[in-house]
Amino acid sequence: MTRIHLDTDIGGDTDDLCALAMVLGWPGAELAAVTTTGDQSGLRAECVRFALRLAGGDNIPVAAGANGSLSGYRVYPTIPALDRYWPDVAVPPASPPGAALDLLAESAEAGAVIVAIGPWTNLALLEIARPGLLARTRVVAMGGYVEAPGPGLPQWGPDMDYNVQQDTIAARIVWERCNALLVPLTVGLEVALRAEHLPALRPANPLARLVAAQGKMHGTDDDMFGLGRAHQRLPDDLLNFHYDPLACAVALDWDGVSVEELHLSARMESNILAFPRDANGKRTRVAVAVDGPRFEAEWLAAVAGDAVRRKTAS
Repeated sequence: MTRIHLDTDIGGDTDDLCALAMVLGWPGAELAAVTTTGDQSGLRAECVRFALRLAGGDNIPVAAGANGSLSGYRVYPTIPALDRYWPDVAVPPASPPGAALDLLAESAEAGAVIVAIGPWTNLALLEIARPGLLARTRVVAMGGYVEAPGPGLPQWGPDMDYNVQQDTIAARIVWERCNALLVPLTVGLEVALRAEHLPALRPANPLARLVAAQGKMHGTDDDMFGLGRAHQRLPDDLLNFHYDPLACAVALDWDGVSVEELHLSARMESNILAFPRDANGKRTRVAVAVDGPRFEAEWLAAVAGDAVRRKTAS
C-alpha cells in the first residue's frame, strides 16, 4: 500500500478533483491526508472535504495551507463559478495557523509520498521550517517546463506552467533542495478526460458523478472541444487534461510512465522560470513519456470502479 499526501489547489482546474478521485480508487493506494495551497479562507479545503464526504472519506485529515506566494502571484488564484462547480460548499472556519505544514510534516515522517498538484508554496515553506525533511521524502511535483511539446500537441511555452509560475521562488527551493520528481505540463498533454468517459462516470458513485459534471462544464466553459479539434494528437471530445492524475500515477509507480534522470538547470527569463536540459546541471528525475490510452482506461477504472463504489456504500 502506497500512502499519498496530496497538496492541491483544487477548485480551479478540474484535474485536481480527478486526481483526488483516482487516488481514492486506485489499487494499492491510500490517501493519507490533503493540504491546500493558494487557498482563500479555507474554501479549497472545504471543496476537498465535500468531495471526500461523497466517497465516505470523512476521516481523512485536511488542512488549508498557504494563502499567498513567496514571489507574488502571477495570476490571483480564484475559484471560478463556485456556485456551479461546487454548489454545496460554504465558507468554512479557517484552519489554525501552521496546520498545513504540521500535516505535511506528519505525512512525510510517516513515509507518505508527497504529491504537489498545485503551486509548490507549502512545500517550500516546509523546507524552510524543517530543512532536509523533504529531501528525505519521496516528492512528486506536477510542473517544471523542460522542453516543448511534441508535434500535434499545443505548442505551449513555459509561461503555461502554472504551478511553477505562480510561485517561482518556491519552485526554485523545491527543485534545488527537495529532490522532487517532476511531471512536466508537456507530458500531461498526452492524457485526457474525454466526453466518451462520462457515461461510465455518471452512474458509478457520487464522487464520479461530480467528476463527470465538473468535467463537462469545464469542457464547455474553456472550449476544450475546439482545442482538441485544432490539434492532431488531441481527441475531438477533449474535456480536460489529466495533469494531476498523471502526477499521482507517477507517485504510485505506475509502469505506463517513462521516468528518466536528466541534467537540468533553473533558468529565469522575463520572470518565467523553466528547467532546460544542461549537461552541467542538477540531476533530476523527470517523467518524459506516457502510454496515454492505457492511462485513461486505468484512471476511469479507478474512479468509476468497485473500490470507490464500496467506500461510498459503506
